[in-house]
Amino acid sequence: MMDDQTLLRYSRHIMLPEVDIEGQERLRSAHVLIIGAGGLGSPAALYLAAAGVGRITIADADHVELSNLQRQIAHQQASIGQNKAASAKASMQALNPDCRITALETHAEGEALEQLVASVDVVLDCTDRFSSRYSINAATQKVGVPLVSGAAIRFSGQLAVFNPRDPNCPCYACLYPPDDMGDEALGCAESGVMAPLVGLIGCFQAVEAFKLLSGAGQTHQGLATFDGLRGQWRHFNVPRDPACTVCSVIPK
Repeated sequence: MMDDQTLLRYSRHIMLPEVDIEGQERLRSAHVLIIGAGGLGSPAALYLAAAGVGRITIADADHVELSNLQRQIAHQQASIGQNKAASAKASMQALNPDCRITALETHAEGEALEQLVASVDVVLDCTDRFSSRYSINAATQKVGVPLVSGAAIRFSGQLAVFNPRDPNCPCYACLYPPDDMGDEALGCAESGVMAPLVGLIGCFQAVEAFKLLSGAGQTHQGLATFDGLRGQWRHFNVPRDPACTVCSVIPK
């Protein structure tokens, strides 16, 4: 049960009929995994911690650099040289000391990644490499945990939710077959990115995770892309690929 201070902290959620006390309690009992503590992971982590998610595991093996501070708002000037997951944990804890946060300073893959995914309720993919996205997608599909995926480059962003519990929902590999994609061809370091764009996409990832955990509203369907220069969203209905090398071999 929430005490008076906790009720006050989350009062703006509780007064929403779609959330109420029951939805807030679901948030407080949930465990979220955020992979990547950079431009996307920073706003997602801060908002989910502030929103009252009970447990958050944030994973990133990289360290904060000066060029990150243009957009990675979980880190400060004093964070330069620190591990990103540890730096983000400090910022999240400062926002909400009641949130239990684990910082993983290594790159999880293979069986370790699957075990990590199996221990949580929702995964947020806030990485910027195709290899990482494919690995995370495969793990969430195998374990059966919803995945909220985001990406941003230059002035363009995209958002998708892949829910293995929905037999009609595609997975990341349905949208981007591994055989058709290279890796690390375009990244922020090579192509640049508008700072507020990663914040916008990361916040939308937090919105989708919030809905999945609290039970409020309807989960995002299909793929959405955002054109930051024109301020326009486009939505695409993407069917599940019956020949997908990832989700088609997993019983639904």
